[in-house]
Amino acid sequence: MFGEFSLARALRLAGAAFVSLSAGQAAEAQNPPEPFSTYMEAVAGRARGEGVSEATITTMLGDLTPNERVVALDGAQPGRQGTPPSMSSYLAKHLGASLVARGQARYAQLAPIMPGIEARYGVPAKMLFAIWGHETNFGSYTGDFDLSRSLATLAWEGRRRDLFEGELIALLKMADQGIPRWKLKGSWAGAFGNPQFLPSVYLRLAVDGDGNGTRDIFASPADTVASIANYFRDAGWRPGQPWGVRASLPEGFAVDGQATLLAAPSCDRVYARHSRWKAVSEWRALGVTPLAPIGSDVQAFLFQPDGPGTAAYLLTGNYRVILQYNCSNYYALSVGLLADEIAQ
Repeated sequence: MFGEFSLARALRLAGAAFVSLSAGQAAEAQNPPEPFSTYMEAVAGRARGEGVSEATITTMLGDLTPNERVVALDGAQPGRQGTPPSMSSYLAKHLGASLVARGQARYAQLAPIMPGIEARYGVPAKMLFAIWGHETNFGSYTGDFDLSRSLATLAWEGRRRDLFEGELIALLKMADQGIPRWKLKGSWAGAFGNPQFLPSVYLRLAVDGDGNGTRDIFASPADTVASIANYFRDAGWRPGQPWGVRASLPEGFAVDGQATLLAAPSCDRVYARHSRWKAVSEWRALGVTPLAPIGSDVQAFLFQPDGPGTAAYLLTGNYRVILQYNCSNYYALSVGLLADEIAQ
C-alpha cells in the first residue's frame, strides 16, 4: 500500500478530476516517440518560456535518459486483473494496530500546534494523520525514483504527455525555488514527500506549517499536516461534519433499492456503488440508524461494500473529499476508519 501511486490518482492530484478518456485513448501513445534528446530540448524551451532559469534547466534536464522501469510500471497500470478483495479483508490488512499506534504517537508529538491548524483549515487533525499514515506510513517510505527522470520519461513516452510534461515543468519551478535535485525523489509517477503530492499540487497547496519560511513536506511534520489540511480545505471539506458513520439497517433492507440515479463524470465505478443522497433524518425514517453522532440535516449516502448482512455506512460529502485524494472506496473508507482509531 505504501508507495503505491496509480495513474488515476495522478490525474486527480493534478487537478484533472473530471478528465474522462476512453480505453483507446488511455492506451494511445506516440509510436514511436521522437528521440528523447529532441523532446528534452522542447521541454527546455517551454521551461524558459515560463521563467525557469537556465541553471535549473541544465541541472534538472541536462543528464537525463529514459527510465525503462518507469515505462514498464506505467504500462502495467490500465486494466489490473484479479478479483478485488472484500472490504472487510482489506480493512483487516491495512488497519493494523502498529499503524494506529504510530498515528497516535505522531498526534501526541504535534498536539501543541494542531488546534491552530484545525482552526485555520477547518479539518480535524485525525484526518491529516490518517492520510499521512496511509500514504507513506508516516514518512517511512516516500519513494526513491529521481523525479525529474521519471516525469521526463512519462512525458516523453506520450501516453499522458500533457499531464506529465506539466508536472515536469512544475518540478523545475520547485527547483528554481531552491529545492535541490537530490531531495526531489519520490514515486515512479512523480508523487513525493510525506503526503505524496505531485509538483503542481506542491506549488499550489503546500504551506509552511512551522513558520520557518519553507514548505518542507519532505521532513517537516508541521508542514506535512498543514499542507494536507490545505488540500482538504481546497477540495471542499465541510467543517463540523463527520466523514461518515457506521449504520444499522433494518432486517431485509434492500440497499440496491436506493441506487443512485446520477452518472459521475469521472471515477464512475467508484461512485456507482454509492446510494442516492438523503438527509440523515430521511434515512432514519427508513429504519437506517446511525451508530455515531451525525446531524439530522446532513446529506449522506448509504454504502454497504460487502453486500447484505455486512457492515454499512452513512457517508457524507467529506468522504467524497477523501476520494479526491485517491478515488478508491478501499482507500477512502480505510482512511476514515484509521482517523477514528487514531483519535481514540
